Amino acid sequence: MLKFGLLGEKLGHSLSPLIHSLLWEKLGRCAEYTLEEVTAQDLPSKFKNFGQEFSGLNVTIPYKTTVMPWLDQIEPAALAIGAVNTIKWVAGQSYGYNTDYYGFGRLLAANNIKVAQKQICVLGSGGAAQAVVKYLLDQQALRVVVVARQQQEAAGRMQHLASPERLLFTSYAALPSTSLIVINCTPVGMYPQIEATPLSQKDLAQVTTVVDLIYNPAETLLLREARLAGKQAVNGLLMLVAQAAAAEEIWLGEEFSTEIIEQVTEEVAGGLR
Repeated sequence: MLKFGLLGEKLGHSLSPLIHSLLWEKLGRCAEYTLEEVTAQDLPSKFKNFGQEFSGLNVTIPYKTTVMPWLDQIEPAALAIGAVNTIKWVAGQSYGYNTDYYGFGRLLAANNIKVAQKQICVLGSGGAAQAVVKYLLDQQALRVVVVARQQQEAAGRMQHLASPERLLFTSYAALPSTSLIVINCTPVGMYPQIEATPLSQKDLAQVTTVVDLIYNPAETLLLREARLAGKQAVNGLLMLVAQAAAAEEIWLGEEFSTEIIEQVTEEVAGGLR
């Protein structure tokens, strides 16, 4: 039986095993998916043996960049983003990919969110934010404003993606008021800190669409305030399922339709209610 897993530091509440199980069920396939909690100290030695145990791994925080120097090949998109969240082993060789990029694209498409020629505000600068920014720029966003506490660090990771005219870095204190779309890539508002929000209602005045990559709770305080103000409000669950499906496509070579991804998203959402 093929074996896959999720590599991270703290994985107690991960939905990944359930999502991959449901995806395999749709294909009539059977495989094993485990959670691999590894400390930063143990990671280098353990990683050397993963290729003998696993056909593929998903990678989550805080190791999306850590594993990159240990891989034999990395796809161009993942190199540009600077983060890997999916690994495949073939004949002893390791290959790195970033399926957050594709998952985010499917989330936008499923909700008919158009980003071309719009100014978009991205909150956060971690691995998920880097994938989001890369996708937005590739889809011809007019300008992407990254809001981060550590602006210089964020710029160091992402400024190669576009010219300074198209990719800006700022602080929460200097939040632009002209962005039509806001995408939260921070953990602010995630369970159990469900009464926290990265933005105030005033910050959302000119915004038409708010996307929060958090999926637990299904409606964060940020999304609730956006919805009550008449904005389009979308959580990140479909992105989570879509990036998992993209990983499966890499591992198994079988494609998942949008219909299957939406079905699995609904099934997972039912368990979160």
